[in-house]
Amino acid sequence: MTPIHHYDVLIIGSGAAGLTLALRLHSHLRIAVLSKSLLTEASTYYAQGGVAAVLDHDDSYASHVEDTLIAGAGLCHQDAVEFTVEHGPEAVQWLMQQGVHFTSEESSTDPHLTREGGHSHRRILHVADATGLAISRTLIDRVRQLPNVDLLENRMAIDLITRKKLGFPDQDRVLGAYVLNTERNCVETFAAPFVALCCGGASKAYFYTTNPDIATGDGIAMAWRAGCRVSNLEFNQFHPTCLFHPKAKSFLITEAMRGEGAYLCLPDGSRFMQRFDSRAELAPRDIVARAIDFEMKRLGARHLYLDISHRPAPFIKNHFPMLYERLLGFAIDITKDPIPVVPAAHYTCGGVITDLQAQTDLAGLYAIGETACTGLHGANRMASNSLLECFVFAQAAARHIHQQCTNVSTPTDLPSWDSTQVRDPDEDVVILHNWDELRRFMWDYVGIVRTNKRLQRALNRIQVLRREIQEYYSNYRVSNNLLELRNLVLVSELIVRSALSRKESRGLHYTLDYPHQEAVARDTVLVPSTSEG
Repeated sequence: MTPIHHYDVLIIGSGAAGLTLALRLHSHLRIAVLSKSLLTEASTYYAQGGVAAVLDHDDSYASHVEDTLIAGAGLCHQDAVEFTVEHGPEAVQWLMQQGVHFTSEESSTDPHLTREGGHSHRRILHVADATGLAISRTLIDRVRQLPNVDLLENRMAIDLITRKKLGFPDQDRVLGAYVLNTERNCVETFAAPFVALCCGGASKAYFYTTNPDIATGDGIAMAWRAGCRVSNLEFNQFHPTCLFHPKAKSFLITEAMRGEGAYLCLPDGSRFMQRFDSRAELAPRDIVARAIDFEMKRLGARHLYLDISHRPAPFIKNHFPMLYERLLGFAIDITKDPIPVVPAAHYTCGGVITDLQAQTDLAGLYAIGETACTGLHGANRMASNSLLECFVFAQAAARHIHQQCTNVSTPTDLPSWDSTQVRDPDEDVVILHNWDELRRFMWDYVGIVRTNKRLQRALNRIQVLRREIQEYYSNYRVSNNLLELRNLVLVSELIVRSALSRKESRGLHYTLDYPHQEAVARDTVLVPSTSEG
């Protein structure tokens, strides 16, 4: 029987959202931050681009809001966009106070602002081309200095503990979570009156992705099983430029490269984006990804090219030092050679529905970052708004927890995880085969261009897989692979159900059966049934 770990706040995820929340909370609160692998194994760590914020005197909140609304294809919530944009400069100032040193202009101490797709102004702060790495390392170092915070690696959350699940008849509330300690291979019980899901998105549902292996939709799946609604999960952003190379894995080529003048080219070296959008390479990601997908299918090409070799070599090396060195390792000199690229699943724009305090439908439960659907991104996330969202909504959640914490006590006497009725798995290969099958048919049937027939085929296969996985989950000891597959299959079903319910093409959801956009934009909202938990 494992002991119960008692905390005031349990934060699941060690990326920008989770670390910021830990730093923003009061020092008298006892906090646990769980990472299901190493602390740095979060999408934040791999983010190359930057943080969008209005800092230039020629820019304005109104312009940033307008750009976001346009990129979101009419589905953004105006209040969420305005809230995020208006708190942008404050978030950036806080990051600087933590010790993040953004790249500055050559002739001054002012931060260098670059431009990315969908933005009408230069407003992207960055640390060369490794912004996420710099932010992640800085925030981890700061959190490690806090005596009230425990950073716990190799802990994968299994499910949330709620009053309803324990059979209490009064108002439902989160009480903590069951967590698999993958080092000791045992399940631990964490009790906490406040839980924050900062687990990232679900891009690992797709065969090609820019995300690290942790992006398996864990927070979305746990919240759904706990009774929370989800919204707009059909909007899966495919980053237009992922490196195509047999020895490369999930290697994104930053959008900032296009912001600094890189061209997208066909195999013959000719540009093509101007035929799809007047903004050419700086069009929003959904337009660029669909254009690349169209040209690849038209030509039967396995990849296209991104070329910045027309810019001076010193400029390229100064602005993209990490990319320059990394690609040299693949025998690609970006000062001379075009980069072979393909689109890849990159960001989950929908997620668990929250308000402007990051609250979900379940009392005490918060969702921040890619796990959440705040209304900021609408039908298509604009570049570099995602990191900004993490910082702004983590601060909002911290404020709300401070207001509530004196009225809520830490739960006691939670039941430990019962593993007496299960046995050791004898066919782990089944899990790996199912994982591979899921990711392949999601890529083929629920990708950049969709049809009802493809979506229905995917749904049929998902429902078979869910039954198989539930039988496996009920009879065998849990493992990291089993838990991730269980979550991914559930979130994949939610993605497909959301896509089938949208009878139009909007933003990132493009279907040949409904190629036109409806006059009125509506969110897709799915509500769990009483049997989902």
